[in-house]
Amino acid sequence: MKFYTQILTQNDCYKAGRTITPQGVMVHSTGANNPRLSRYVPGSGEIGYNTGKNHWDMAGTGACVHAFIGKLADGSVGVVQTLPWNRRGWHCGKGAKGSANDTHISFEICEDGLQDAGYFEAVYQAAVELTADLCKQYGLAPQADGVVLCHSEGHARGVASNHADVMHWFPEFGKNMDTFRADVARVMEGDDEMTEDQVRAIIREELAIREAKRAAEPASLWATQPSVKYSKGIIEAAKAAGITEDGSRPRSSMTREEGMAMILAAIDK
Repeated sequence: MKFYTQILTQNDCYKAGRTITPQGVMVHSTGANNPRLSRYVPGSGEIGYNTGKNHWDMAGTGACVHAFIGKLADGSVGVVQTLPWNRRGWHCGKGAKGSANDTHISFEICEDGLQDAGYFEAVYQAAVELTADLCKQYGLAPQADGVVLCHSEGHARGVASNHADVMHWFPEFGKNMDTFRADVARVMEGDDEMTEDQVRAIIREELAIREAKRAAEPASLWATQPSVKYSKGIIEAAKAAGITEDGSRPRSSMTREEGMAMILAAIDK
């Protein structure tokens, strides 16, 4: 894991000077298609430089986390620490039962377009290793209740604002926070870092299992009952519209086109 330190001393959060006794780690992702670390920190030759003057090391910035994970200047993935680990961050807002700002170290994973498996594998590995290091440093058990959370889990527990990260991203590559916590525990138990090839193998194995399950699902009546009135025409229209390529019922949420087709068929009856 490539690690750099660039403390955001001009951020209002840092200047507030409040500290915590870390009781856990909260995982975030940025919600913006910009994987470059230099978007969020002033930068350096290795990190890359922020030329847009929109980094977080400025007064008036309404958020601050303890670290970012994303692309360095050379395109590889690294970690930049941006707050002392025991500084109270501004990363998750507040929920009905309080705020994990008071208890959890936080980091943001810089999002890309959420389709690049190679990038996901690299940042996931870095996130696992960083979390394992922090858990070891503060004597935390990653699989204990409430210790390692993502923002969406924090909201469900009432200690964070309503955000989806990271569960809008991890499942796209066969991961979730349970697998993340298990991977952190495995690294800690072995006192060893997973290699990028190991992470890639785990993710690809899980994706293969998921695809095999999908392939084993029975074909839907939509595809197997062409005698249903209008079904053939609707399927052909769906093909022409790019909704489906093989005539099977799409497994994703219903689109407006599909909804209108079904309504029209029902009315005609």
